[in-house]
Amino acid sequence: QVQLVESGGGLVQTGDSLKLSCAASGRTPDGYRVAWFRQRPGKPREFVARILSSNDKTNVAESLRGRFAASRDSSKNTAYLEMNSLTLEDTGVYYCAAGTVYSGLPYYTEEGYDYWGQGTQVTVSS
Repeated sequence: QVQLVESGGGLVQTGDSLKLSCAASGRTPDGYRVAWFRQRPGKPREFVARILSSNDKTNVAESLRGRFAASRDSSKNTAYLEMNSLTLEDTGVYYCAAGTVYSGLPYYTEEGYDYWGQGTQVTVSS
Protein backbone atom coordinates (compact mmCIF):
# COMPACT_ATOMS: atom_id res chain seq x y z
CA GLN A 1 0.00 0.00 0.00
CA VAL A 2 1.12 3.52 -0.82
CA GLN A 3 -0.27 6.57 0.90
CA LEU A 4 -0.04 9.91 -0.85
CA VAL A 5 -0.46 13.35 0.64
CA GLU A 6 -0.50 16.44 -1.56
CA SER A 7 0.28 19.93 -0.36
CA GLY A 8 1.15 23.32 -1.72
CA GLY A 9 -2.11 24.38 -3.27
CA GLY A 10 -3.63 27.77 -2.63
CA LEU A 11 -4.88 31.02 -4.07
CA VAL A 12 -2.57 32.78 -6.50
CA GLN A 13 -2.85 35.41 -9.20
CA THR A 14 -2.48 35.01 -12.92
CA GLY A 15 1.16 34.82 -13.91
CA ASP A 16 2.24 33.44 -10.55
CA SER A 17 4.06 30.19 -9.92
CA LEU A 18 3.20 27.40 -7.52
CA LYS A 19 4.92 24.16 -6.55
CA LEU A 20 2.87 21.23 -5.38
CA SER A 21 4.26 18.37 -3.33
CA CYS A 22 3.20 14.75 -3.11
CA ALA A 23 4.66 12.87 -0.17
CA ALA A 24 4.50 9.09 -0.40
CA SER A 25 4.67 6.58 2.41
CA GLY A 26 4.42 2.84 2.44
CA ARG A 27 5.97 0.27 0.16
CA THR A 28 6.35 1.41 -3.43
CA PRO A 29 6.05 -1.21 -6.19
CA ASP A 30 8.64 -2.09 -8.80
CA GLY A 31 8.49 0.25 -11.76
CA TYR A 32 7.03 2.93 -9.56
CA ARG A 33 5.64 5.99 -11.28
CA VAL A 34 3.91 9.08 -9.96
CA ALA A 35 1.58 11.26 -11.95
CA TRP A 36 -0.34 14.45 -11.51
CA PHE A 37 -3.89 14.85 -12.66
CA ARG A 38 -6.23 17.77 -12.29
CA GLN A 39 -9.95 18.34 -12.36
CA ARG A 40 -11.04 21.74 -13.46
CA PRO A 41 -14.57 23.00 -12.72
CA GLY A 42 -17.11 21.29 -14.92
CA LYS A 43 -14.52 19.14 -16.66
CA PRO A 44 -13.35 15.56 -16.28
CA ARG A 45 -10.12 14.75 -14.55
CA GLU A 46 -7.17 15.05 -16.91
CA PHE A 47 -3.55 14.02 -17.03
CA VAL A 48 -0.97 16.71 -16.23
CA ALA A 49 2.44 15.09 -15.83
CA ARG A 50 4.24 12.00 -14.65
CA ILE A 51 7.69 10.91 -13.50
CA LEU A 52 9.31 7.50 -13.35
CA SER A 53 11.24 6.45 -10.28
CA SER A 54 13.73 4.35 -12.25
CA ASN A 55 15.21 7.12 -14.36
CA ASP A 56 13.31 10.33 -13.54
CA LYS A 57 11.87 10.38 -17.04
CA THR A 58 9.02 12.84 -17.21
CA ASN A 59 6.10 13.45 -19.50
CA VAL A 60 3.93 16.55 -19.45
CA ALA A 61 0.60 17.02 -21.17
CA GLU A 62 1.23 18.72 -24.47
CA SER A 63 -0.89 21.76 -23.68
CA LEU A 64 1.10 22.38 -20.49
CA ARG A 65 4.63 21.90 -21.76
CA GLY A 66 6.83 24.85 -21.13
CA ARG A 67 4.84 25.90 -18.06
CA PHE A 68 4.55 22.75 -15.93
CA ALA A 69 7.29 20.37 -14.87
CA ALA A 70 7.42 17.23 -12.74
CA SER A 71 10.31 16.29 -10.51
CA ARG A 72 11.04 14.24 -7.42
CA ASP A 73 13.33 13.94 -4.45
CA SER A 74 13.92 10.25 -3.83
CA SER A 75 15.51 10.93 -0.45
CA LYS A 76 12.22 12.43 0.71
CA ASN A 77 10.00 10.08 -1.30
CA THR A 78 8.31 13.18 -2.57
CA ALA A 79 7.22 14.20 -6.05
CA TYR A 80 6.67 17.76 -7.16
CA LEU A 81 4.70 19.63 -9.76
CA GLU A 82 6.06 23.03 -10.59
CA MET A 83 3.58 25.31 -12.30
CA ASN A 84 4.54 28.61 -13.87
CA SER A 85 2.70 31.44 -15.61
CA LEU A 86 -0.56 30.27 -14.13
CA THR A 87 -3.77 31.26 -15.83
CA LEU A 88 -7.41 31.22 -14.79
CA GLU A 89 -7.75 27.98 -16.75
CA ASP A 90 -5.38 26.26 -14.32
CA THR A 91 -7.84 26.53 -11.46
CA GLY A 92 -8.88 23.14 -10.17
CA VAL A 93 -8.12 20.31 -7.81
CA TYR A 94 -4.76 18.70 -8.39
CA TYR A 95 -4.20 15.06 -7.51
CA CYS A 96 -1.11 12.96 -7.37
CA ALA A 97 -1.38 9.29 -8.17
CA ALA A 98 1.00 6.37 -7.94
CA GLY A 99 1.25 3.10 -9.76
CA THR A 100 3.61 0.88 -11.68
CA VAL A 101 4.66 0.73 -15.30
CA TYR A 102 4.06 -3.03 -15.12
CA SER A 103 0.33 -2.43 -15.04
CA GLY A 104 0.59 -2.22 -18.81
CA LEU A 105 -1.76 0.71 -18.81
CA PRO A 106 -0.89 4.08 -20.36
CA TYR A 107 0.66 6.60 -18.01
CA TYR A 108 -1.81 9.29 -19.06
CA THR A 109 -4.91 7.37 -17.95
CA GLU A 110 -6.38 7.27 -14.48
CA GLU A 111 -6.61 3.50 -14.75
CA GLY A 112 -2.82 3.35 -14.82
CA TYR A 113 -2.65 4.28 -11.14
CA ASP A 114 -3.69 2.41 -8.04
CA TYR A 115 -3.14 4.99 -5.34
CA TRP A 116 -4.44 8.51 -5.14
CA GLY A 117 -4.00 11.45 -2.85
CA GLN A 118 -6.84 13.53 -1.52
CA GLY A 119 -6.20 16.42 -3.87
CA THR A 120 -5.13 19.99 -3.30
CA GLN A 121 -7.05 23.03 -4.52
CA VAL A 122 -5.35 25.52 -6.81
CA THR A 123 -7.23 28.71 -7.46
CA VAL A 124 -5.93 31.31 -9.86
CA SER A 125 -7.51 34.74 -9.73
CA SER A 126 -7.12 37.76 -11.97
